Order: sequence, then C-alpha cells, then structure tokens
Amino acid sequence: MLLRRDAKSFVLGPLRSMLKIVARYAKNPLSQGTPTGRDFSVVSDESSESEEDEDDDSQANDVQTDETEQLIRAVAKITDLLRKCWGVAGADIISTNLASRETALAEVFNPTVPGKSVYALFGFVAINGFDHCLRCLGGDVMILINDVAAVLHREVYRWGFEDSGQCNKNLGEAFLMVFRIGLVKEVLEKLEEATKVVFSTSEAKKLTVKKRRSSSRRDGSFEGVQKLRRMSKIKKLKTHDAMAEAMQLSLKSLPGIATFTDRAVIGMLKSFAGIHRDKKLMTYSRDFRLSAGVGAFSVNMVFGMDAGWAVEGAVGSEYKIDATYLSPHVNMASRMMSACKHYGVTILLSEAVQELMSDVAKSKLRNVDRVTVKGSTWVQKIYTFDAKHKGADFFLFNRSDEAADMDAERYVSSIWNTDQDLKAMRHHITDDFISEFNAGMKFYLQGDWPEAIAKLEHANDIIVDAALEEGYLHDETDVSPDRTEIKREFSDGPTVYLINFMKSKGGVAPPNWNGWHPLLSK
Repeated sequence: MLLRRDAKSFVLGPLRSMLKIVARYAKNPLSQGTPTGRDFSVVSDESSESEEDEDDDSQANDVQTDETEQLIRAVAKITDLLRKCWGVAGADIISTNLASRETALAEVFNPTVPGKSVYALFGFVAINGFDHCLRCLGGDVMILINDVAAVLHREVYRWGFEDSGQCNKNLGEAFLMVFRIGLVKEVLEKLEEATKVVFSTSEAKKLTVKKRRSSSRRDGSFEGVQKLRRMSKIKKLKTHDAMAEAMQLSLKSLPGIATFTDRAVIGMLKSFAGIHRDKKLMTYSRDFRLSAGVGAFSVNMVFGMDAGWAVEGAVGSEYKIDATYLSPHVNMASRMMSACKHYGVTILLSEAVQELMSDVAKSKLRNVDRVTVKGSTWVQKIYTFDAKHKGADFFLFNRSDEAADMDAERYVSSIWNTDQDLKAMRHHITDDFISEFNAGMKFYLQGDWPEAIAKLEHANDIIVDAALEEGYLHDETDVSPDRTEIKREFSDGPTVYLINFMKSKGGVAPPNWNGWHPLLSK
C-alpha cells in the first residue's frame, strides 16, 4: 500500500501533470498562464494514511515533492518560452509536433509544417538613430532595445482587439508587429454566414433581380459578399483560382473592421506616447555616451503600417527555424516605416490602412503624398497622424495599467477627439495650417507647382510661428532662438519634402506628370 502511494505521489502524479501541460499547450500553443506544479498536485486515495507517517518520512516526502514540482515548473517554463519566442506564426508548428499521434507524441521533430493564409494589419517599428546607439552603448544597447520593447509590446497587446496584437520578431532596430484578423478561410466562412443572415430578410420579401443589382451598386460591401458566395462554391478555397480571388477581398466588407483598425493604430500611437514618458527611457537623454559631440539625445521611434493578406508559418530547417509572415503587405509596412525618415514624420499609413479606419479617425490623418514604393507598381496615397513629443508633456496624462486597459476595452471612436495623449501629440497642428497644406497638396497633384510651392511655404511658416508662440523652444535654449535655425529644425517634414521635390524638378511639373511619383529608396 505504501509503495503504491509513493508511486502515485512521486512518479505517476508528476508524469500526469507534465503530460497535462504538454497536452494543453499542444491544443492551444498561445494559451496564457501555464500552470505550476502545485496547480496539478496529485492527491492519492490513501491521503488519510499520510497523517500517520512519521516526521522523518514527511521530510523525505517534502524533498521528493519539491524535486518533482521543480521538474513540472521546468516543463511549464519551456512551453511558455516557446510561446513567447514563436508567437502566433509558430503556433501550428508547436501544436503539430506536440500533438499526439495515435496516443503517442511525435517522435521526430518536423519543422516543415505548411503555412496558412491570414488577413492582418502589419506594423514595422524602428528605433531612430540606432547605429549611433549601437556604437556608443555597446553591450548596453540590449538594455535599450528591451526597454523599448517593454513599452511597445505592452501597448500593442493592450490595444489589439481581443488579443490580436502580437510582436512577431525583433530585427535589431526594428520590430514587426502583427494585428491578426484571422485565417483567410475562417474569415470568409464567417462572412458568408453573416451574409446569409443579413440578406435573408430581403430574400423573404422576394426582391427582384433588378433591385438587387441596384442595391449592390449602392453598397460596395454587397458586391464583395457576392464574390464570396461565388468563391464558396469552389470547394471552399481549395483551388488556386479561388485562393487568388480571396486575396483580392476588400477588408472593408468585414464587420467591425473600423474598430479593429482604429485600435491597432492607437496601439502604435500610444507606444509613441509611452516611450516619451517611460522613466527608464528618459534616462538615456542624460547618458553622456549618447549626447557627447551630438547634443541632446532622446529615444524616438518611427512607425509604418499596411493591411492585407500574408502566409503565416515557420521558415528554416531542423537546425534553425524562424516563425514569420511572408507577404507583399509586410514589405509595404517596412517601406512605410523607412519613408518616415524622408517625410520627417513619426508614422506613415498606407492607403489600405486608411480605408479601413472610422470616419472620425480619418479626419485626424493627413495625406502627405501620392506615390509608388520600390518593388511595387501600385499608386497609392500615404497618410500620417501628426505626432510630436516636443512641447507635449505626456507625464501629465499617465494612467494606471488598469485605467489604460479599461480605455482599450471600452473603445469608442470619440476617443480620437478626447484622449489626452492623442491631443497632446497634435498640439502643433492648427486649422489654418491644415487648410493651407491641403490647398498646396491640391495644386501639387494637379501639376500647378508654382502655386503649390507658395501655399506650402505659407503652411510651413504657420507651423514655425506656432512653435515660437508655444514657448517650449525658449525653455530648451534659454535664449531667443534664431528664426532661420528654428525653421530648419522645426519645419513640417512633409511640407519641406514636397517643396524640395518640386524645386529639384525646376519648380514646374513635367509634361508627363500624373499626380504621383516613385519613392526610389527603401
């Protein structure tokens, strides 16, 4: 009896606990809060007999229990580490290799798991001046990266709709953030089900074909739904043609996509605000290694976003595997991020992202150009949310984690007008400036470049005057700043870029000007 009890307590019980952890992780590799050994502690049928054990036996049992619990905790930590390292993109490969096959775990590790097509919003984020940080900080640059990641990951996870926000990978100075909408197949099936419910009423009223066609012309989403109905007949997207058509689905037809996209963009903007009020990151402005010879230094970041489909999965071999996303939309997000440096802005959104946002959010964006990017022939408008940290004291608007979580959970579109962080980072933008800039953009796209240059130069003067009036420049220099120097440092980035671009062409639009130009740099 004693041997059977000991076998259950010290051998069979711990083994069952470890198998439960592995089985649960195989079922859902992204599950949070892996249990500890005590959560799966085994109580034997002979528990009443344990009361009669002597003290020395009890002490020996405690030692054995601690050892088995440490082993269980080790298994739990390993599975948790896999989840954090591979994330959503590596979930299938984890599940496939841990899942049982004919009541036995897979004996051989198989990294070649097929990828899956997904819809998502992709965001690339980079640390400004990273090469300078790397040269000056050396090994301490890892601390800087992790301090930035702590802020970025927290806000992305918080504002991603229903835990959709994930950090996929870190590329040194850059992070790839993914707001996963869902698998292509699952999204289309759910949309088809919703379509049947929505249009069942109209079918019951026996609408004529002519009226249905008229309705489809008035509602663009109905046309997308009709396309889905045709696709569902082709063996649920198993053929190449059906999948290719699925990739052309307009995400605007998805219910709730405006809220999903708004929250994703806010997650990026909240990261920007968080970086400029994080106490650890603020200490780098006083680090002599970073400021020596270059003046005051502050940690800053740029953001680029795009939306569309991607293949989600693991790339590599049995020696090394990277869980990633492969898509032209991932590349487009990277191009948007890189273009921030040319336009002198904090964030750039592709036209695909702007189209998915709510009307209130769109009203806060500014169209800064119409371009093609390297590696793409698609002509698109690009947008920015004007965000500056100079003159914005984000410490005044700091909120507890509980309050910030509540803001995200109870999101309403009016937050774009009421949130203190979003208002503070746009403090330098005035209605007069927007009016003049938009007028200049109109002339620029139409090809009337002399008039465009005049309007844009006036718009830039408004920005510079606003910076001087706010007074925070005096606080930094302690002397009255020279207007020429201020104009060089604090001019509006997109305005200066467009003026310089037009002047580089002689200030007159070329004969073949069609209202767009290519961005040649990556």
